[in-house]
Amino acid sequence: MKFIYSALVLVFLSSCGATVNVDYEKGLDWTVLKSYQFYTEMNSGLNDLDDTRIKKAIDSTLQKKTFQKTDYNQYYVSFFVEESLSNSRNTIGIGLGSGGGGISVGGGVGIPIGGKVINQRITIEFRKATTGEKLVWQAVYDGELKEKATPKQKEAYYDKVIPMMLKDFPPKENKK
Repeated sequence: MKFIYSALVLVFLSSCGATVNVDYEKGLDWTVLKSYQFYTEMNSGLNDLDDTRIKKAIDSTLQKKTFQKTDYNQYYVSFFVEESLSNSRNTIGIGLGSGGGGISVGGGVGIPIGGKVINQRITIEFRKATTGEKLVWQAVYDGELKEKATPKQKEAYYDKVIPMMLKDFPPKENKK
């Protein structure tokens, strides 16, 4: 019985985590491409402050991977964010029940806690500068940010999310 309970808890916890979906061009020699630059004209869907936070997180992550930000780059990097507002999915459940004589009655309600959240779908794209800016790598992340997050909380959020998105960049695959 303990095993079944433990397995159910593990399945529940693993289903709650955010996921990153990655797609890339196969057959590209990723080992020779080491420089990047952001598009100068980008409509990310965010304000300038959040744009700067995301750029800073991307810069930091790529530089740790030995990429260089240059004017003569091999990649153009862009990102955009789709947002929607919703109530937090965190709830407190209250239940009532009664039973006896083979008859039972029950009821329950979930009370939302935590206020409103901003659902964000963040997309980061890399385009190869030398081939007509062809899309070669993309990551998409779905997450939640508190509606009234402070600047410090936003920075911490992007500093956590962006490295997760770029974890598998560049792909380990070499040109075959």
